[in-house]
Amino acid sequence: MKKRLPVFVLFFLLAALGSWGKIRFSGLDIAEDDRLLFTADSRGGGAEAQGALFLARLESRALTPLSAFPEKMELLDRGRTLLVHNAFGSLRIPITGGLPQSFPGFPSFAEGLVPEGSVETTSSSPDGKWLLYVDPSSYARGTLTLLDGETGRKFSVSTEIERPGRFFPALWSGDSRGFLYSKGGRLYFYTVTTRSLPPDERYRLIGEGAINSVCRGPGDHFYYLRGSTVYRIRSDEFFLRTLYTGFLDMGDVAGKIPLEFDPNFDMYWIAPDGRSLLLCKGGRNILYYPLGIDEGAPYASVPNIMAGRSGSRIGVLWSGEGIVTVLFDSAPGSEGGVMAYRLNTATLTPVFETLESPPAFSAGLSPGGTRLVFWGKNGLFLYDYRSWTISARLRSDPVYSCIWLENNELVVGGKERIERLSPDDPDGAKLLCLASVSRYGFDDNPSVNEPRRILGFSGGSWYITDGALPWIPYRVPALREASISSARYRVYLDAGGNGFFENIPMVRNIMSVGTFALFQRNTGAGSFPPAAGTNPCRLPESPDFLFARGLRGSRTLALCFDLYDDEAGLSTVLDVLDRFEIKATFFLNGEFIRRHPQAAGEITGAGHEAASMFYAPMDLSDSRYRVDANFVARGLARNEDEFFKATGEELSLFWHPPYYAVSREIADAAAVAGYRTVDRDIDSRDWVQLDARRLGIEQLSAADMIDYIMDAKEGGSIIPIRLGVLPGGRKDYLFNSLDILLDALVREGYEVVPVSALMGQSK
Repeated sequence: MKKRLPVFVLFFLLAALGSWGKIRFSGLDIAEDDRLLFTADSRGGGAEAQGALFLARLESRALTPLSAFPEKMELLDRGRTLLVHNAFGSLRIPITGGLPQSFPGFPSFAEGLVPEGSVETTSSSPDGKWLLYVDPSSYARGTLTLLDGETGRKFSVSTEIERPGRFFPALWSGDSRGFLYSKGGRLYFYTVTTRSLPPDERYRLIGEGAINSVCRGPGDHFYYLRGSTVYRIRSDEFFLRTLYTGFLDMGDVAGKIPLEFDPNFDMYWIAPDGRSLLLCKGGRNILYYPLGIDEGAPYASVPNIMAGRSGSRIGVLWSGEGIVTVLFDSAPGSEGGVMAYRLNTATLTPVFETLESPPAFSAGLSPGGTRLVFWGKNGLFLYDYRSWTISARLRSDPVYSCIWLENNELVVGGKERIERLSPDDPDGAKLLCLASVSRYGFDDNPSVNEPRRILGFSGGSWYITDGALPWIPYRVPALREASISSARYRVYLDAGGNGFFENIPMVRNIMSVGTFALFQRNTGAGSFPPAAGTNPCRLPESPDFLFARGLRGSRTLALCFDLYDDEAGLSTVLDVLDRFEIKATFFLNGEFIRRHPQAAGEITGAGHEAASMFYAPMDLSDSRYRVDANFVARGLARNEDEFFKATGEELSLFWHPPYYAVSREIADAAAVAGYRTVDRDIDSRDWVQLDARRLGIEQLSAADMIDYIMDAKEGGSIIPIRLGVLPGGRKDYLFNSLDILLDALVREGYEVVPVSALMGQSK
């Protein structure tokens, strides 16, 4: 294990923690031997509100975590190690129990390193020996890195990989011998079991596609969906070749579907027996297709269901008996909670049936496929999967993550504790580690010639540790009164924190001259260098008659979403904004409102700002239209009426013309009607279609757009994002990577607000 970094170096990692909102320190308590206890709390920025208890040794400035909030958990080291991800990094805990420890080669708070951005999205191999993650090199890209879960040794797989958003960019084979990964719209293969792998990435190229174009099937098979054709290929065909040809040359046709697959909006799942698939078209329509259909045979009526427009998350549970369950989670501002539908593929005429709504969306099917657990804010629930009945409520307090170890054992990450428990004996749970500590301090009855032990209160019970051995229950606690000074140091909290800190722990060396901050103040400076070359997203200053930006000296900016005639991406955007606790501005025109009145209601129902984009998506600079004050006023008024009819709400009195085609005359006409005209100082260029190259316009990838936006943005910037499918199509869409963009903005200390808030600051 590498040497621990001094505590004062941690200001680098806390720049990354800006993505979780501000950090607040509290509860300083120093012992006679200069060990300091304190808590750090983080909330917002896309993560669950959480805290952690730390022990700092001021002499060596080493930091030890004493609790681990289980926002995400994975099994590594062939099931012997639990890897816990949270806002303070990634920590390992022995599956037999123990204090959290840094993982060799993997970022953690205790090592002075934290994953840049949101809770690190990773992918562990099925056997738990390997871990994949993306080590960031820019706001939207990084190096795909392979970590040996037993030794901590790291291997660089590929550079310039898009950072994980909706999907992790790699997929393991069932036997853990290798994985597929996507990069720039192409698929590649990497093996971990041979040293003869061609180092040149060109010789690992498989073919065109995104990572969700590929599914892992039964045994050692991959499935690949391109267009309307499903291909099947054995993973050993990748492992045994050193020179790869196209994917289609190696795979067999497994079946056909009557629809074109679009990896930007569609997903699919392969049955455990490999004989059928479930297709999610456009995020709403779920269709079941058997595979092996002759190309010329007509399609029979297929089972299907349609989610409500508010469906934002979809989960699929598929047992080996052929029972598939589909879960829909409602988007923010909608009603209905989690909806569940079931299909028994073993019957001659399978039909989707509506099930009783489960208590949560997060779910895990046991390895045998007979038991099911749901977890969330209301606790942990055990279901009989076949009968869809509740067997027991295993926990009533919030549960954030859960893993099946085997058919009769779970690892449960709750609000207070991480435990191993048997569903048949929930009261006999074994403590692995504390997830949070509400009260703590040093033992008032220390052993002779030994340091004071540490007491912690969690979940209604007291526990004790010496700072190295695991927490164990303690019946009769005797807390020493908290102290802020020892013979050598005095500690206190400076309320003058800035940047990512609400306050700063300060350490005064009584034995000498000097006071230092336990953590360096940080003002939110950028983490990555600006994109090279000319930035195509930066626009020249707009005329004074337009509102194109807020105050340049501020740390606020606005996101605005343009809805022309297509709602694709709206549910995903609402879900991401809710997770980051951000309110934004949506510009709608009358054509969209008439086609999608429920979608307009979902925007206001989620608390977002709705503004006008005229009555129809017309280019007002087109000479075919006679655009005068009356024309503009009538178009704006009709749009107000359409919006009120659909939502019962009023539009905000500012607008931007469709396609930002604005002139002084148009803005003056809108002002007469009581509207302020909005422009933008950044053009994300997400409107550029595939055929735009013939016009001399470069189409940027979503990753390029994010990097360029982050380079171009300033305080007060207005950043537009277009929703919906472009008529000419794109390989990827910026709104599908919104979580990556928001993570980068908040990490740099920016507050994302509605356009009206920028206007208010500018008065």
